Amino acid sequence: MIAPARRAAFEVVRRTFDDDAYADRALASAVEGLDARDRALAQRLAFGTVQRVRVLDFGIEQLGKRPVRKLDNPVKASLRLGGYQLAFTDLPQHAIVDDAVELVRAAGRERAVPFTNAVMRRLAGGLRGLVASLPAGPVKESYPDWIAEVWTRDLGAEAALELMRAQNEPPALEVRAATPVGTPTDVPGAYVVERVDPRRMRPMSRASQLAALVVGARAGERVLDACAAPGGKTSILAERAQVTAVEIHPGRAAALAEQRLPRVDVVNADVREFDAHGFDRALVDAPCSGLGVLARRPDLRWRAQPLPELQAELLAAAGERVKPGGLVVYAVCTLNADENEAVVDASGLDVVPLIEWPQYAHPQRPEFLLTLPTRDHTSGFFIGRLRRPF
Repeated sequence: MIAPARRAAFEVVRRTFDDDAYADRALASAVEGLDARDRALAQRLAFGTVQRVRVLDFGIEQLGKRPVRKLDNPVKASLRLGGYQLAFTDLPQHAIVDDAVELVRAAGRERAVPFTNAVMRRLAGGLRGLVASLPAGPVKESYPDWIAEVWTRDLGAEAALELMRAQNEPPALEVRAATPVGTPTDVPGAYVVERVDPRRMRPMSRASQLAALVVGARAGERVLDACAAPGGKTSILAERAQVTAVEIHPGRAAALAEQRLPRVDVVNADVREFDAHGFDRALVDAPCSGLGVLARRPDLRWRAQPLPELQAELLAAAGERVKPGGLVVYAVCTLNADENEAVVDASGLDVVPLIEWPQYAHPQRPEFLLTLPTRDHTSGFFIGRLRRPF
């Protein structure tokens, strides 16, 4: 009998790579009916496999002597899942091998069972050692080359390697709460907890909360949230100010409206075409490649794309909609200078240095903030504060 957590993880791996599903959404349906322990194990195995797929495929090809791209999808998923467990967990080898074979059989690939069994036994004997022997870099840490190249260019080779390693580890569970919960942090209202109680807290990284706090929204002000969903930052802005929350996607806008946040007007629109002006402040939490949240989204490294042109347009739109002298905060959850300081530098807005948070200062551009998973143990965010010229 196949272990329930492995069966669920196998489904997530298949859906992620075969159907282009988001891993977190695939997990939600795959673990229905499982107890808490099996849910946690299924998530660990599925997300770990998705993250580490590049090095797993390398090992499968080296030891299995067949290109991964030529394998049937169920066989590929089973070998990847089994390989992850053999290389990166201490689960019993015999159970890993047996379940890998049975997953292929259950998928109706009886003719591939002997091959799967043979490759799994080779992986059991050599994959962990093979991975350990690889030189440090994007193959061993399982990242696309372009991400490693961007981080090396922006932060240096050693820092890039540390960042790759850090974002292969489970992140701390950070939340925002109105009353103290868990362990407090240096960001007001942000806590680290063991589990989330949705009645008392909202899951939200400390860095993400910081982006909203930097806006400095005040009572009586009108604040534009230019890319508002899912609404975590909106809720922080609305703790004091009146917020116009603009969201381009109808479903996400509707979900935000259903939260019925006080002092928030939700508008389903493209902020570039939004006919409203004279805001005191604005937040542009722009779509981005997400290179600062790869630990939280295991499949994102394989689908990420830089979006500097879109980001520049959104920042320009926000700058046009605040009053002269109004503040605009530009925040993106990525670690890529092309989407960060380059976008701000080209905006024509005046930089207002963020000296209030020196512990999060950008290593090369201290007028900005750059939270780093390595240094700060939270998600990676770039935050710039700007002013529309008078």
